[in-house]
Amino acid sequence: MSVLVVGASAAGLTTVEALRRKGYREPITVLGAEWHPPYDRPPLSKQFLCGDWDEARTRLRPDTMLSALDAEFVLGDSAVALDVDRRLVRTAAGRALTADAVVIATGLTPRRLPGPDLQGVHVLRTLDDAAALRKDLVEGARVVVVGDGVLGAEIAATARKLGLAVTMAGPQAVPLESQLGPMVGGLLAELHAAEGVDLRLGMAVTGLTDVDGRVSGVRLADGDVLPADVVVVALGASPATEWLDGSGLRLDNGVVCDAYCRAADGVYAAGDVARWQHEDSLLRLENRTNATEQAMCVAANILGESLAYRPIPYFWTDQFAVKVQVHGRPSADAEVTVAEGNVADGRFVAHYRRGDRLVAVLGWNLPKQTRVHREQLVHA
Repeated sequence: MSVLVVGASAAGLTTVEALRRKGYREPITVLGAEWHPPYDRPPLSKQFLCGDWDEARTRLRPDTMLSALDAEFVLGDSAVALDVDRRLVRTAAGRALTADAVVIATGLTPRRLPGPDLQGVHVLRTLDDAAALRKDLVEGARVVVVGDGVLGAEIAATARKLGLAVTMAGPQAVPLESQLGPMVGGLLAELHAAEGVDLRLGMAVTGLTDVDGRVSGVRLADGDVLPADVVVVALGASPATEWLDGSGLRLDNGVVCDAYCRAADGVYAAGDVARWQHEDSLLRLENRTNATEQAMCVAANILGESLAYRPIPYFWTDQFAVKVQVHGRPSADAEVTVAEGNVADGRFVAHYRRGDRLVAVLGWNLPKQTRVHREQLVHA
């Protein structure tokens, strides 16, 4: 039996490593759209973007460990079509790759603002994106981050660390409000404001201004224009499933899978692109921890273990001197109470409840205690 992993991502690499750990010694091929060997994405908006890390440090594994996997890495060639019945993937370079099992780990495609391509406008998804943005940040003075979610907030914090004048624009009243609610979002707003970020939130961005093809500003819905040398668009991303159109797979905000991460006979999905049956609904998660855990489940199921994927979701974000860790599934409408520590001291654990049920635990600069509170989610 052979395995083809489409996506040289954290999820793709973890699938290969998990198969090998379980004793699988048959052929494995990894197809990656980028020329880079597998690297870690969370540092791109923080350590790499600010220059503390170089490209080599973002690598998930050194060459020696990749070689020890005895897998064929086909890099710099993207998948363009999948024949589900034959488990055959066609690539942009004209390759036709087949396997007994196919794992889809193609991740996300960042959303962009409509309009012409302008110099100085960036998205941040890939290592090359981050390198190009870092170069512009070093040379610029004023940056506008369009987006008030996790990625936008992290980029804003990094740009301030580099000494730039930073404005964060977005439709939410406070950063991460839709994910973490108004209380924690309000604390993040206070944090950014205290660090010198100009917050222009609660209003849509309608377009960009330019001078001779170089971005000069961001236009808001009320007509104001925020001046900018650099603009970063961090308005979320969509599952990278365009290449699967016509494949026969169910595509609906990702590759729809059963509880075992199986999209079709012999076809699985893992990571940001996968939307699977979780309890009584479909769930898709965009975070690093899920990419690893889901890939391990996929590897087990390829080998016939019939393991349902039932994670406790987890993500973290580092902004300035604050580390926020979130276990479970918080929401803006949940009831939030402080279970340990003190908000005024900048160290606390909060519980999110819907009705009588504990649905999430959030830690603000209290990592050890947050892990202890997480245990309550297991029994919730």
